[in-house]
Amino acid sequence: MKVVVIGGTGLIGSKVVGRLGAHGHEAVAAAPNTGVNTLTGEGLAEVLEGASVVVDVSNSPSFEDEAVMAFFRTSTTNLLKAETEAGVKHHVALSVVGTERLQESGYFRAKQVQEELIKESGIPYSIVHATQFFEFMKGIADAATEGDTVRLAPVKIQPISSDDVAAAVGRASVGTPVNGVVEVAGPEAYQLDELIRKALAAKNDPRTVVTDPTARYWGAELQENTLLPGPDAHTGETRLPDWLAQQK
Repeated sequence: MKVVVIGGTGLIGSKVVGRLGAHGHEAVAAAPNTGVNTLTGEGLAEVLEGASVVVDVSNSPSFEDEAVMAFFRTSTTNLLKAETEAGVKHHVALSVVGTERLQESGYFRAKQVQEELIKESGIPYSIVHATQFFEFMKGIADAATEGDTVRLAPVKIQPISSDDVAAAVGRASVGTPVNGVVEVAGPEAYQLDELIRKALAAKNDPRTVVTDPTARYWGAELQENTLLPGPDAHTGETRLPDWLAQQK
């Protein structure tokens, strides 16, 4: 089965391509550096020829409100149009647990638009909602940093390794379209501020994490369970302490 992975040279995409290839599928990495650009449409018709499934794990190069909205709206519209013309039977997209609860954030508003376009396209689909990756903990810290202080709310989060996300996306891509959302999360929940303290300590990062109930997350106010998945979420196997140990 031919599976085209949009964003296939990135962190998640390259892992998805590798997993699918190892299971005997024709997995094609599609990205600007392979001649496929979803913003301009360049190379889309050619790469989708004969494809049964398209997996979209691409991300905006900018998180600025207008730029990220333009990216997901334009990219997704072009991609779905090309898929319809190519006769693609299953569209799989990676999104984020809590997207619908984080609409104060420009990034998550854009992700919500992406999901709505997929649902309205008429193409059978599966949307994988993942919690934040272990690999993005530094990014969370950076976004919340003022000087040498990192301000984070004391809310729950259940982070996951990128390997486990890629496994979930791979499973979705070779399965039957669910025409809905599947959630995936890490095996353990942490308090967000404590999680980032652990991550920074493991890297000998000198910044101080301050617990601030009013601190925002990518511009959105958080409630206790905003970032947590529902009770039916699939859980990955990789524990944070094991992942941290592998980074040294």
